[in-house]
Amino acid sequence: MRPRKPTCKEPQGELYRPELINLINLEHPLARLARTVKWERFDEAFTPLYDPGNGRPAIATRLMVGLHYLKHLYQLSDEDVVEQWVENPYWQHLCGSKYFEHEVPIHATSMTRWRRKIEAAGAEQMLAETIAAGLDVKVIQPQSLQRVVVDTTVQERAVAYPTDAKIFDDMRRKLVRLAKREGIELRQSYERVGPQRLHAVGRSARGRHKAGIRKHTKKLRTYLGRVMRDIERKLPQEKWSESWQQALALARRIFRQQRGEPNRIYSVHAPETQCIAKGKLRKPYEFGHKVGLVTTAKGQFVVGAVAFSQRPFDGHTLAASVEQVERMMGQVIAGEIYVDRGYRGHNYEGPARVLIAKSKRKQEPELRRWYRKRNGIEAAISHMKNDGCLGRNYLKGMIGSRINALLSACGQNLRKLLAWLAAHPAKPFCALLLLLLKPLPKPFLPLPHPA
Repeated sequence: MRPRKPTCKEPQGELYRPELINLINLEHPLARLARTVKWERFDEAFTPLYDPGNGRPAIATRLMVGLHYLKHLYQLSDEDVVEQWVENPYWQHLCGSKYFEHEVPIHATSMTRWRRKIEAAGAEQMLAETIAAGLDVKVIQPQSLQRVVVDTTVQERAVAYPTDAKIFDDMRRKLVRLAKREGIELRQSYERVGPQRLHAVGRSARGRHKAGIRKHTKKLRTYLGRVMRDIERKLPQEKWSESWQQALALARRIFRQQRGEPNRIYSVHAPETQCIAKGKLRKPYEFGHKVGLVTTAKGQFVVGAVAFSQRPFDGHTLAASVEQVERMMGQVIAGEIYVDRGYRGHNYEGPARVLIAKSKRKQEPELRRWYRKRNGIEAAISHMKNDGCLGRNYLKGMIGSRINALLSACGQNLRKLLAWLAAHPAKPFCALLLLLLKPLPKPFLPLPHPA
């Protein structure tokens, strides 16, 4: 069924439980943020995703949105944000609770299912609301949305550093697990000698013995091929389920792939992972997905984040990044777009001017200030990786990469909003108005005397 309403919307109060607004400081940045965000927009956007007449009422939309905001605001896991929610009255107020709760509101796995339901379009709605909140409190100005900066970075997947030996052994162990689950008795599973060969590869690598690495890696590849062919002989093709088809197709690709092949598999549990070379001296290769980020030139407020499934040239990501921003804002960018030299030969054909970074003596004097501000996006990316969840993505699949990039942008905007609210306390008249709007405590009424 459709989501239930948050408890703060219930008109009926309780006699012996004080409300949260009577316990917390209403001038706290999180309390002010709770009043700034237009929560009813999420109800309008996400309610059509639910069946109106089937099953029990779903979890309140404001609770789920608030938990995801807090998760990416403080760089927490699903389990940690649910556990800490119980301890913090300001978090409960942000998520729409009327009274202080002493038990966890949901199981952490509900957040995974909810992300699967809203997909990337719902995450875009959450990012758009942070932009609207920034406009409401004057953190950014409407004209700032017409002068933006675009850049790309790599969102790394939560995978180990890929080596051929490890990938062969991981795929063999996955096939053995599936065979045990189906009751297939293998001729040999290599559960004992497989780890021994993998350790031998590590010892050879530590001693820089390349011949030993090649020898033990070739043996692990042989083990994978024997297990794969044994399963194909003992499991008729008409009995192949979807999971078996995917596993055997992946095993064939890993068994046949060669060094230097363009579409290699770098992880068994995340086969969509790409190897991206960004030219960094300390880390020449990163394993994940390329993300195009769009920020305002003034203030570095994030207004767009797109994760790409392949490894496109930076210039070929510009049109998709700008299109997402225009779709979320509901207006066309007709001002200026500042990019680095990696965007030469871009594919953008809109009305905005694309200004590529150039040396100081070649810059137009009236735009020199904005060329300098373009460098601020590098600091924003660093904050999103170190203070947010962009540095390492734990969500599954390509859809998980897209959602994580968008929600990491939400976390960066919320950190900017909270810093601005903490530095700009409300005016005395607004504080007095909040005190007048506070509900009065219920008077004590004595029990009637029995007749």
